[in-house]
Parts: sequence; C-alpha cells; structure tokens
Amino acid sequence: MKNTTLCYIHDGQGRTLLLHRIKKNQDLNHDKWIGVGGKFEENESPEECLIREVLEETGLTLTDYHYRGVVTFVSAVWENELMHLFTAHGFEGTVKECDEGALEWIDDEVVPTLPTWEGDRIFLELLEQDIPFFSLKLEYDAEETLISAILNGQPLRWK
Repeated sequence: MKNTTLCYIHDGQGRTLLLHRIKKNQDLNHDKWIGVGGKFEENESPEECLIREVLEETGLTLTDYHYRGVVTFVSAVWENELMHLFTAHGFEGTVKECDEGALEWIDDEVVPTLPTWEGDRIFLELLEQDIPFFSLKLEYDAEETLISAILNGQPLRWK
C-alpha cells in the first residue's frame, strides 16, 4: 500500500487551488480535478511529504496547514493507498506551471461541481463541514465505481 498526501490550499478569498490532471498518460486521476500532493519518499513524515510535494507541484511554500484526516483507498484496479489529507490557509510564493496538469484557483462554490472521484466528494464535504480529524475508507470496484464508504469505522450512506 502506498502512502500519499493531498492538500486543498485556500487563498482566503473564497478560492481553492486545484490541479486539473490532463498532462500525464496512464494517470488514474486523468481529467479529474484534485488537490495537490503526491507519494512519500523514504523516511518522510506526512508533513514533510506535504511540504515537499506542494512546493514541487505549485512553487508555493506552505506557512499554515492542518492535518485533517486519513483516507484509505481500496481498488480492484489501482494500487491501494493510504492518503494523508491536509488543508492549508497560508503560503508564500507564486503558483508555477505543473507538469502533471493545470493549476487553477477555483471559486469554492464551484469545486463540488467539477469532475472528480465519487469518494472525493465525501471527504470534500467533511472538510467543508470542518469535521475534526477523521478516518475514511473508500472502496472502488473494477469499473471504478465507489461501492463502500466507512467513516470512523461506521458504514456511510453517500448517495
């Protein structure tokens, strides 16, 4: 199981920085809108991975961020993943071009309408509700359809 980070960066003006994954072939997130982050390097903590990945992908240095939860992805198609989820409200620098897709500041009310994974909508809602630290397990079948969601050990109804 791989370990990753994902961060939703807010600009304080009602916008979130999202990555439209359109540049890589064989990308499990192809054409989806997601936060920024990536895979752990050896011996990295979640926070170290977060800071490095955000800087590499965006050019921004985070100055105020919060560890919000852990999401376990189980997939019949892709490698299983343990994702460490963060939000950030402080940063320095200027957004640069990303080799994984197009970075764009999106109005917060538009974010839920963009193409993404079905399970992402669940944790985005939990973030919006300011739910304290949570554990979410999302299971996808071979057609990449969400078949199970478990929040803090309890089955969740999401549809």
